Amino acid sequence: MENQIKHKLNRKNNGSQEKLPIKIVQFGGGNFMRGFTDYVIDQLNKKAGFNAGIANVQPTQGGSVHRLEEQDNLYTLFSRGIKKGEIIDTKQVISAIQKSINPYTHYDEFLALAKEEELEFVFSNTTETGIAYDGSADHYEGPHDNFPAKVTVLLYERFKHFNGAQDKGLRIIPCELIEDNAFVLKEIILKYAQLWNLEDGFIQWIEQNNYFHNTLVDRIVPGYPKDDAETYEDQLDYEDRMIVVSEVFLLWVIQEAGNLKDRIPFDQINEQILVVDDIQPYRLRKVRILNGGHTLMLAPAILSGKETVKESIDDQFIGDFLKDTVFNEVNPTLGLDENELKDFADEVFDRFRNPFIKHHLASIALYFVSKFKVRILPSLLGYVEMNQKLPLHLTFSLACLIRFYQGSFGEKSLPLNDEAPIVNRFKEIWENRDYDQVAELALSETAFWDTDLTQVNGLTSAVAKALWEIDHHDMKTACQNFIQFNS
Repeated sequence: MENQIKHKLNRKNNGSQEKLPIKIVQFGGGNFMRGFTDYVIDQLNKKAGFNAGIANVQPTQGGSVHRLEEQDNLYTLFSRGIKKGEIIDTKQVISAIQKSINPYTHYDEFLALAKEEELEFVFSNTTETGIAYDGSADHYEGPHDNFPAKVTVLLYERFKHFNGAQDKGLRIIPCELIEDNAFVLKEIILKYAQLWNLEDGFIQWIEQNNYFHNTLVDRIVPGYPKDDAETYEDQLDYEDRMIVVSEVFLLWVIQEAGNLKDRIPFDQINEQILVVDDIQPYRLRKVRILNGGHTLMLAPAILSGKETVKESIDDQFIGDFLKDTVFNEVNPTLGLDENELKDFADEVFDRFRNPFIKHHLASIALYFVSKFKVRILPSLLGYVEMNQKLPLHLTFSLACLIRFYQGSFGEKSLPLNDEAPIVNRFKEIWENRDYDQVAELALSETAFWDTDLTQVNGLTSAVAKALWEIDHHDMKTACQNFIQFNS
């Protein structure tokens, strides 16, 4: 499209002139929200007749909602990745956002949102630090910098305008990556109501007529492709300064309350959106399979000379090692449906193969011991408890971690990036050249694992055997010999 004069993206030129009622107030119009929640609502509008418009509220004074307004709140989303073994590379214009508001310059427009007749939902992603209480916000009058304070004002203005009507409460669905995100937000809202001496009737209305839905969200949204912008711009016959790029995978787990399934027809679009009574098993699944998958293959892959996640999973040895470990040793400890776990794991492996995302192993090695303790060790110990024997792949992965912290392998320095006491303690441990003693000292270090792993029957001798194999053979042979010896 070289030398072509492009028109600016707007609703007239794009043909997206429908006026949707404001059903959603959204705090945070950054890359993630535009590639995740706004995409989902756009799909619901176009495929399920949801007919929901979004009012996008700028959460911080340094935001840039004006850039969306300049494009009539339209932008192009590129979704790129692998799904069920096939490369997916699509683009679409997202039109769900109807207006963007800067409450710091147009506070009256923000307050007016409370009066929207069809308003029903509040979405947010203000980062993990956004859901926090700030006692210095000790007055009701805004605009407030604090996000929960803004929500409190929005709810109170709605409560006053509709005289506390029971059917005018809202559903709060935050996407911040903290546990029990909605419950934490609700607690802070109630603290502000007390701090500002708002009437008891409002507090009662919050408790009885508003719903707070905890969530788990998962999608990689790199955002605007600044390093490769021309490649994307060349695919468009219009000018778009707000392009967003995301992976294909999407997971949104929402805790049920007040018949949410009846309010949003998630089941009418082909996305992995789950409305469930208990969100914790899905959080566990993500930590153990997605995050755990990265962590358990990290040391074997680096010791095999790999540098990226994709390069690792494409390698026959590392790829098979990862699959065997997840399917045979991790999944059985989770207590969820076997087919559901397999489908999730297959999607995770597709994400690892994504040719459009370069994920370096060295970046995953940050705080490696802590990650292993949280993501992998519970699976290892759970397997032992269930089967009264060691999970050999997880045990080999643990041995690889211990070998990794020696700091070098052959001629290559390894990317140690951990707290100094951990790195220094491993250096002391590796001053011993006896593998049995190294295994004993490393596994007994409760500062690493919060427990004495030498108490796990057979683990110390197994790790010592694995360490010997790692130092005397290539990684594939070492793993095969270790598993054969212990089978």
